[in-house]
Amino acid sequence: MIDEKFPKHEHSDTNSYSIVLFDGVCRFCNGWVQFLIRQDKADVFRFSPIQSDYAQSLLDSTRSADTAPDSVILVEKGVVYTRSSAVLHIFKRLGRYWALFYLFTAVPRPLRDAVYRWIAKRRYKLFGKYDSCMMPTENVKRKFIG
Repeated sequence: MIDEKFPKHEHSDTNSYSIVLFDGVCRFCNGWVQFLIRQDKADVFRFSPIQSDYAQSLLDSTRSADTAPDSVILVEKGVVYTRSSAVLHIFKRLGRYWALFYLFTAVPRPLRDAVYRWIAKRRYKLFGKYDSCMMPTENVKRKFIG
């Protein structure tokens, strides 16, 4: 379930918040981030487009070959989660009834990730793509890094 250890000392934000890296030009991914911002009642998440210098620095420091731009990536308390594991851990952190989705961790990861990859591969065709990363509004700007 845990994808990879992350060096805590290099990015102090990863110790204070759960960092969600996402494809900043993907309409589906941006919708996911907007959903998370609305549901993040405990203010536990911070976000960064995978195309940002911050995200690239974070990914470089993980030394992981499994951090493709088609993957939502969650960095939490020194651990990196990708694909379906990232999504399920995000739901768990949202709490309330959203945490019930975490029960899907009982499904073998290869099967979960196959579904994830199927959607990720088709996300631009199904939902479209922006020409550039979104610019957050003033009231949510503090939740973005990089």
